Amino acid sequence: MRYAQLVIGPAGSGKSTYCSTIVRHCENIGRTVHVVNLDPAAEYFDYPVLVDTRELVQLEDVMEAEDLKLGPNGGLVFCMEYLIKNMEWLEEQLGYSDEDYFIFDCPGQIELYSHIPVMRQFVETLQQWDIRVCGVFLVDSKFMVNTAMFFSGVLAALSAMVQLEIPHINVMSKMDLLSKDQASDIERFLDPNPRELMEEAWQNKKYQKLNIALAQVIDDFSMVQFVPLNNTDEESVTNVLLQIDNAIQYGEDLDVKDKDSQDDNRDDFKWDGNKG
Repeated sequence: MRYAQLVIGPAGSGKSTYCSTIVRHCENIGRTVHVVNLDPAAEYFDYPVLVDTRELVQLEDVMEAEDLKLGPNGGLVFCMEYLIKNMEWLEEQLGYSDEDYFIFDCPGQIELYSHIPVMRQFVETLQQWDIRVCGVFLVDSKFMVNTAMFFSGVLAALSAMVQLEIPHINVMSKMDLLSKDQASDIERFLDPNPRELMEEAWQNKKYQKLNIALAQVIDDFSMVQFVPLNNTDEESVTNVLLQIDNAIQYGEDLDVKDKDSQDDNRDDFKWDGNKG
């Protein structure tokens, strides 16, 4: 069984920094992970990349194609759809090991995860390859200190969860960049009461029923919990990775294999009472 994180979230939410942090952390603990770049407009990586989708298609080339006449957003959608049509290329690049753990660094355009089916098709193909996938949705913690902005982030995460239908972990990134006062204020957003926050954010009675309905939807989908990530704190990084691993049951197969190996060793061992 192979495993994967699909690292998603708005532009500027810290996806590439997250990938770099996880790679360094895994190196420190002797664990192997492979990063796959799915952003055809990416420019720089400070971590090794196993597969780079720009080798298949680049956003700049698509935008310069006179027969397409696409802007940045349309060009990105074209690139991702082109990747879906050429998934055999990606399959070959990933290889066929039974124990790989991939981190897919995805583009930041939220519409790819909210209402365009391209990323859902991508996930379904990974699942056909027996890869367990967890969605890791990042939101910048500075974006979440405002109640109204918080709900905007939560609804974006909710739309991605509903669209992709995979295990899903929400991460509040860049906690190390907050001031002490901001860090203290944001605690109430990690596991909040949606209705209380709705009442705090919008006092206008005209939209009271709508606000209550939105809060109920968020509460029903259990999307209001965020895992804080401080990139400079190993314990914080460990906690985030542990929750993701638990969501896709990473490690359980390893435990079974270790036990089977021990049993095989015991079966192979034959005690000779005449020795020693």
